[in-house]
Amino acid sequence: MRVIVTRVQPQATRWVELLAQHGHEALALPLIEVAALPDTSAVAEAWRHWADYTAVMFVSSHAVSYFYASKQALAHIEQAQAAIKTRAWSTGPSTHAALLQQGVAASLVDSPPPAAGQFDSETLWQGVQSQVHPGARVLIVRGDSAQSDQPASAGGIPGVGRDWLAQQLQSAGARVDFVVAYQRRAPVWSADQLALARAGAADGSVWLFSSAEALDNLHALLPEQHWAGVRAVATHARIATAARALGFGLVVQATPTLPSVLASIESMA
Repeated sequence: MRVIVTRVQPQATRWVELLAQHGHEALALPLIEVAALPDTSAVAEAWRHWADYTAVMFVSSHAVSYFYASKQALAHIEQAQAAIKTRAWSTGPSTHAALLQQGVAASLVDSPPPAAGQFDSETLWQGVQSQVHPGARVLIVRGDSAQSDQPASAGGIPGVGRDWLAQQLQSAGARVDFVVAYQRRAPVWSADQLALARAGAADGSVWLFSSAEALDNLHALLPEQHWAGVRAVATHARIATAARALGFGLVVQATPTLPSVLASIESMA
């Protein structure tokens, strides 16, 4: 089956390879781009206060990568890191893996368990709320996208995702800080990419979505496209709602793991 992977790079290429290994014709058509910030002084300042935080929550593996890239110039923090007990929070397996790759001790990383039915802020909160007390400080590391976690044009509900988590933390008496570690933006597609997308809306392809923001970007790139006859797999309930709001005819929800995504794709055969 032909699958169009809309994840940001390099994850898109990795998913294309994994799907191809299981007999699917897959292609990468990213709907979000990420890039370094021109000014990383705010990230460097956050690193200087790392030990002041009870926990640092990373919204994605890119948040980990770009945040830790700014750590390289702060050797004194590297030397003191072993004595710091700040916990690192993540909502999904790829972000968890990125933290381990950066050398964070597994004992200090909190994420939904692999068998969790969902990988999101709500599930993460169930596991970490006991760490939070009045006066605790939590830093949330994110991208600078102008989009919210759930864009309004996709039928979104406010107060979800990282915003929902911040609300829970504040209700528990914690202070919440945010720092932007990287840029998120819509891609600029070539004529060939636009042609591939239009063909994918008519040739029976299955679209794989891991972000509601990606769906907003798709609508901006192809505002006149009709999706009623198109199938999609969404890796969260909110993303599935956004896909249906954009007009996708058949939307199946999966967790962001290879077995679940494969099962969802194959259920459409």
